[in-house]
Amino acid sequence: MPETTSTLNKQEPHSVAYFIQEIRNAFNSFPNAIANTLQGIELTATGELPSAFAVTELATASVASAGQALCELIAHSGTEVPHLLVDRRLSSFWFDSSIRPCGWTLPPSWDAIAGVYQTADGWIRLHTNAPLHRTAALAVLGTAADKTAISKSVLSWQSEDLENAIVEKSGCAAIMRNRQSWQAHPQGKAISNEKLIHVQTYVSDGKQGWQINPCRPLEGIRILDLTRIIAGPVATRFLAGYGADVLRIDPPEWDEPSLLAELTIGKRRSRLNLKNPEDRKHFERLLSQADVLVHGYRADALAELGLDAERRRQLNPSLIDVSLNAYGHSGPWQYRRGFDSLVQMSCGIADVGMHHYGKTQPRPLPVQALDHATGYMIATAVIRGLQQRYQHGLGSEMRLSLARTAELLIAGSMPQQAGLPFAPETDVDRSPVLEETVWGPMQRLLPPLQIQGVPMQWNKAAGLLGSDSASW
Repeated sequence: MPETTSTLNKQEPHSVAYFIQEIRNAFNSFPNAIANTLQGIELTATGELPSAFAVTELATASVASAGQALCELIAHSGTEVPHLLVDRRLSSFWFDSSIRPCGWTLPPSWDAIAGVYQTADGWIRLHTNAPLHRTAALAVLGTAADKTAISKSVLSWQSEDLENAIVEKSGCAAIMRNRQSWQAHPQGKAISNEKLIHVQTYVSDGKQGWQINPCRPLEGIRILDLTRIIAGPVATRFLAGYGADVLRIDPPEWDEPSLLAELTIGKRRSRLNLKNPEDRKHFERLLSQADVLVHGYRADALAELGLDAERRRQLNPSLIDVSLNAYGHSGPWQYRRGFDSLVQMSCGIADVGMHHYGKTQPRPLPVQALDHATGYMIATAVIRGLQQRYQHGLGSEMRLSLARTAELLIAGSMPQQAGLPFAPETDVDRSPVLEETVWGPMQRLLPPLQIQGVPMQWNKAAGLLGSDSASW
């Protein structure tokens, strides 16, 4: 039987309603916050992604939360709050990949030497997709890019010593910790005191509403996107799907070929070198004209460029400013580089999965759920911020992290209840429309949510980075 609105009145852990309520509660500090409600949300499809954690419930709830915020924004156009339908199956599939190439193949998702390695006293994951991170790991290990040689070198190291050495070289690595050691770790303690979404509002320059088109509710909204890899681009893909003008800015040398077809749809893509004074001035002009900034730079990196939060507010007092990092915004690791797969190792998820399935090495989540869930929560934060500006003329600053999302997933997953797995994807799950791209045609899965009278659709095909001018 499909899950419907009646089941959303149950808010115990391991339920979609629990996660929706936790996400919605994050915005209670907004002035005149709308009363919490689960009305108007209908869920369809049954099944679960195989995991020790409630991954499908988190996927469904994060998609639903973004959709619910959008529905309430639409109501400001003078229409009734539209009905929201969220498909559990499609939400789960979108947490993996939404695209299916036709006659061509996506580049590999992982660098050849990335992965999990056994140390002298445990396990470590090396993240080497970026050239800088790959070089750092190889320099510390003193080996060529050969997995056999790397495995031998890693095995001679104590876990924490190797993790620290790679991080000190500006690389990316994480050892497998269990829940107890993470909760006792200074960064784990810092995360436990952070809110799921830090929310702060400030008096702006009085810039408020725009004419909300109920069929394209984000039409006319300018979003400056300084995010890469998965979480931030998931958010801006969602926002572009409902009409936002998204301008993605990347540095000159950056590329992420395996993700472009998935995550650049609907966006214009440009390059600026923010270390260059002229490019930075150009970026500041773009920022002053934007409605929203979504960024995944480490906080100290932006500050070093003269673009800390205070400067951003000076440039644009009505800005909705949403930032993301891996390990939280306080504690000793707040500036540490990190990715979903590394956070899963650090916070105990990979260890819990290993023991749940009776394995002898780390067992991650079946999808990069921390990235995707955080992405939809970023989209939710942007829409909630736009509501505040529309109603009260307020600017806002919001902060999220993958590590704090991990704590939400863990808290909402105990005790775990086994469910029936989803059947494999079929043609019925896909849109019959072919998307023509620079790589070739592809199909995309049907949207994971349906808002009555408000289609999710994009005006620009996915494409290469740096293919557009840096202008609105």
